[in-house]
Amino acid sequence: MINQVDEFNSYRQKMNDKILGENNKVLKRIFNLDTNAFSEGTLDKKTKELLGLVASLVLRCDDCVKYHLESSFNEGLKREEVMETLSIGTLIGGTIVIPHLRRAFEYWESLEEMNTEK
Repeated sequence: MINQVDEFNSYRQKMNDKILGENNKVLKRIFNLDTNAFSEGTLDKKTKELLGLVASLVLRCDDCVKYHLESSFNEGLKREEVMETLSIGTLIGGTIVIPHLRRAFEYWESLEEMNTEK
């Protein structure tokens, strides 16, 4: 049975491959800029992922929230760090963010479940 993490990653990869397969210079540069922006720099990757998570939650982009949750998980961030970050995003974004917070919390639980199954 496919879980929501695998489903999200499969769809994301499939569509990214199709989009990048169009060989559009502007789109390729945007994707590259995104990759480079979250690379290690003056700020470490963990901090950048948490910043991306807050911005994504405030902008109410569920796909972006999932991406940054998974990246944060893979960077070794703890549940408490992520929950504190989500609380900041909810404070800044207001109550309209709460449905996205629910889905973010559910996705984080799926990441934790996948890790315990391995």
